[in-house]
Amino acid sequence: MSGFALEDYPAASTLVAAIACRELGVAELMAATLARIERYNPGLNAIVSLQPAAALAAARRCDRHFAAGADRPLYGLPIAIKDLALTAGIPTSFGSPLYRDFVPTQDDLFVARLKAAGAIVIGKTNTPEFGAGSQTFNRVFGATRNPYDLNRTCGGSSGGAAVALASGMLALADGSDLGGSLRNPASFCNVVGMRPSAGRVPGWPRQLTSEPLAVAGPMARTVSDVALLLSVMAGPDARVPIALPEPGHTLRSPQARDCRGTRVAWSADLGGFAVDPAVTAVLGASLPVFASLGCAVSAATPDLSDADEIFRVLRGWQFATRFGPEFAAQRAHMKDTLVWNIEQGLRLTLADVTAAELKRSRLIERVATFFDEFDFLICPAAQVPPFPIEQEWVNRINGVELTTYLDWMGVCYAITVTGCAAISVPAGFTPGGLPIGLQIVAPRLHDRELLEFALAFEQATQWGQRRPVLGA
Repeated sequence: MSGFALEDYPAASTLVAAIACRELGVAELMAATLARIERYNPGLNAIVSLQPAAALAAARRCDRHFAAGADRPLYGLPIAIKDLALTAGIPTSFGSPLYRDFVPTQDDLFVARLKAAGAIVIGKTNTPEFGAGSQTFNRVFGATRNPYDLNRTCGGSSGGAAVALASGMLALADGSDLGGSLRNPASFCNVVGMRPSAGRVPGWPRQLTSEPLAVAGPMARTVSDVALLLSVMAGPDARVPIALPEPGHTLRSPQARDCRGTRVAWSADLGGFAVDPAVTAVLGASLPVFASLGCAVSAATPDLSDADEIFRVLRGWQFATRFGPEFAAQRAHMKDTLVWNIEQGLRLTLADVTAAELKRSRLIERVATFFDEFDFLICPAAQVPPFPIEQEWVNRINGVELTTYLDWMGVCYAITVTGCAAISVPAGFTPGGLPIGLQIVAPRLHDRELLEFALAFEQATQWGQRRPVLGA
């Protein structure tokens, strides 16, 4: 492949630059990508609804009608879209038997932006049913396995995306995040997943265009590639009231932050969430890295009281809004945890939702005050290491019984309700070789500063360079 071997895990920016100078053909890259998917995807089940013929044809058209340039920063790059986002002409199942044969006629807004930037959509990445839960399995395509240990889950709900990156089948992948769905699988698969500030990546079409909890965002093997993808996904749109006005290209090509004097708050459990000692041990070992970079690190946690109630009420309300009108007819075709979440939402009263919104406003004010004292917050990106793939969700941590499928995701969903930008970056491995991610949180709207700080940590540690051993 003109000196570029996917086995070497080349960066997306490297591939795009090679295509732009005609050192690498788009069809050449596509053929190599499809060959790698054919070799490794059967054992991992990360990419679904693959469109090999259409993808190769599109790549050949790119070579014939070459149009790479600054306004097409992803020109010729293969990408697969999370199976929750609409992709015109490519099946979108949402991981549900109800939509097994659904083929949209339009793209989600960010998908259209990726195409306009020159990316070639080759298929979808696997996700749990309607994205509910941080364990990627469904009754349409089955379970996605962790490339670092095939007997473990890859997390979720952007699990297929994380595995496709970790195994070198893709250089970039999108994801979405409500309760941790970009951050959790990134942690489990030793890649980078960023939850942007609410409104950074406008969601359209949507039932609730002003809803701030569920966001789309980028995933990649490096912080720089995450920034590249985010620069294309982000930007204003008049149809989305909460869309931020800054153009996406302002996020491209971050430089590592000069961390001298940076004020960092370290919270091992975000105020009381149960965290596995294996996670604490790995992340605790990373703290000297920040000191070596010149940061002032202090143990501190923002006041996130009410975060649990806020998240559960607003998540339930969203699920009821989406599924309520047709719930009676669809219930028999949904998994139990999804049914439970919808029923929780349907039981809510106006007073419940109003109280949650008022508490969210106060929480956001408290977190803003916290960030007057600190530049960044660091904490776990997942409360446990990757767990057995047969286990649907974690029901015990450190002897603490967990009663719902949401309980073990608290360190992520507590950040969700703040509206802040957050990123999971590789931070080390357990003695058994399972990846652990560090969650870095920045004040809302400080997405570029977050990327610059994460890049400094990445360059100092290089944990993201450790690749899984893949079978034939």
